[in-house]
Amino acid sequence: MDVDHVRIFDTTLRDGEQAPGCTMTLEEKLEVARQLARMRVDIIEAGFPAASPGDWAAVHEIAREVGTPDGPTIAALARANKDDIDKAWTAIQPATHKRIHTFMSTSDIHLDHQFRKSRGEALELIGEMVSYARSLCDDVEFSPMDATRSDHEYLFQALKIAIECGATTLNIPDTVGYSTPQEYGDLIAAIRQNVPGGDQVIISTHCHDDLGVAVANSLAGVHAGARQIECTINGIGERAGNASLEEVVMALHTREQFYGLKTQVVTRELARASRTVSSFIGVPVPPNKAIVGANAFAHESGIHQDGVLKNRMTYEIMSAETVGLDGNALILGKHSGRHAFRKHVDAMGYALDDEAFQHVFARFKDLCDRKKRVDDRDIEALISGEIQHTPQIYKLAHVQYSAGTGMIPTATVRLVGPDESEQIDSALGTGPVDAIYQAINKMINRPNELIEFSIKAITEGLDAVAEVTVRIREQSEEAGAVDDPTSINLTGKRSVQQIFSGYGINTDSVLAAAEAYMAALNKMLAAGQARITAEAAAYAAGYTGE
Repeated sequence: MDVDHVRIFDTTLRDGEQAPGCTMTLEEKLEVARQLARMRVDIIEAGFPAASPGDWAAVHEIAREVGTPDGPTIAALARANKDDIDKAWTAIQPATHKRIHTFMSTSDIHLDHQFRKSRGEALELIGEMVSYARSLCDDVEFSPMDATRSDHEYLFQALKIAIECGATTLNIPDTVGYSTPQEYGDLIAAIRQNVPGGDQVIISTHCHDDLGVAVANSLAGVHAGARQIECTINGIGERAGNASLEEVVMALHTREQFYGLKTQVVTRELARASRTVSSFIGVPVPPNKAIVGANAFAHESGIHQDGVLKNRMTYEIMSAETVGLDGNALILGKHSGRHAFRKHVDAMGYALDDEAFQHVFARFKDLCDRKKRVDDRDIEALISGEIQHTPQIYKLAHVQYSAGTGMIPTATVRLVGPDESEQIDSALGTGPVDAIYQAINKMINRPNELIEFSIKAITEGLDAVAEVTVRIREQSEEAGAVDDPTSINLTGKRSVQQIFSGYGINTDSVLAAAEAYMAALNKMLAAGQARITAEAAAYAAGYTGE
C-alpha cells in the first residue's frame, strides 16, 4: 500500500442517487461517471445492480465505457446474498478494474429489528458471502453497516472474519451519522490495532452528515490510518447526505502539511462536477457551500475586501482557480467558426458527438447575438443542458406571454407531440411562468406537483444567462389507462412519489423556466415508458430482482 495516498471512492451514483429526488437517467449517470473519471477518482461505485434491471444496465454501461485500463475501478454494491453478488459481478464484467462491495449490519439494533438474525448467524453469513464474492473477484470490499453503533468486540470479530475470507478493503460506515470525530478516529485506530490483518488491508471511511460532521469524521478517520474515503459530489445522499467529495479532497490538498497525505484528484474539475450533478438532480448548490458555493470566494466586508486587494492570502486559504471557479473569458464571438469553437470545447474537456456539438454551437451563436461577453461559464451551461439528454417526447415550439402592472398574466404555448402533431392552448396564471405551466399542463394532462423552482444568473450583468431548475413530483398512485404506456407500470398504476428535475437556460428567464418545466415533464413521461419496457423485458427473461 502507498501509505501517503488516500483513495477517493465516489458513491454519488449509488448512495447519492438513493436520496429522494436525486434520481438520474442512464445518460446522466454516464456523464457523471465520465466527469469522475476526468477527476481521476480511484473508485466509482456505479450502483446497486440487484435493485432493478435499470440499475444493472447503468452499472454495466458505466463499466463498459468508463472502466478502461487507465480508468477508475468500477464497484457495485450487493447485499450479503448470492443473488445480489451474482448481479453485481455480471454488471461490472466489462470493467478492467472490478470491485464487489458487499455489506451486512453488525449493530444489535439492526440485527434484531431489521435482519432478525442473531450475532452468530450474521457472522456466519459474512464469512460465507465474502468468500463467495472473493471467489468471483480479486477486489472485495466489506462494510459492517451501522458500525459506529456496534459493540466493538463483536465488530472486530466480523472484520476478522471478512479479512480471513478475502476482503481487501474494510469500510467502516457511520450509517446514521451518529459518531463524533474523536470517537470515529479512535474506532479506526482500534480496528487497525485489534483486528488481525487490519494493518494489511485498506480501511475506508463512509460517513453520513446527520449531525453535520461527515467531513470531519472522514478526516479524523484518515488521520487515524484509514486510506480510503467514501464520499459524494455536493455531499448528496440519504437523509442529510454523505461526506462531500470536494470538501475532503480540498481539506487534504490545502492542509497537506498537517495530514501528510495526498489524493490523485484533479481539483480543477471539482466545480464542473458540482455543477453537473446539481443540474442533473435539480438540487441547487447553496451559496455558502464550502469549496463550490457561489460565496465560497466572495468578500463583502470592507476589512476583508481591503485585505484581499492587498494580498488574496489574507482571507483565502485556496484559490478559486484551484477548484475550477475562475470562469476564464472566452475569446470566441459570434463570428467564430465551428472549428475554433470545437477546439475550445475540446480544450475544456468535453467530448461531444457531432449532433450534440451542432446543437451547442447553434445555441452558442444565438447567445453571442444576445450577450456582449460570453465566457466559459456560459459555455458550460449550454453543454450541461445538452448532455442531460432529456427525451423530447413533447417539444416546446412556441411561447408567447404577457404580464405587467394591472394586467392578468396570460400565455399561449404551442407543443409538438410524439406523432409530430401540434397542440396550442392558452391559460391565465398568477404570473407569466405560472400561466405557461398551466397552458402546458392542459395539453399534456399528466398530474404532477411543482415542488421546487430555482432561478439564478450564471454570469454577471443585465444580459446574464438565466439558469432555471425545477423539480416535479408525480401525484399519488392511481389507476392509469392501459393503452397509455407513459402513465402506467405492469400493475396498471402510476408510480408513487417519483421526483423528476428539469433544467433550462436562456437569456429570457421566463423562457428558461418553460424549457426547464418541459424537460422535467419529458423525463417523467420517458420514465414511464422506460419502466414498462425494462420491466417487461426483465420479467420475460426470468428476472427475479426486487
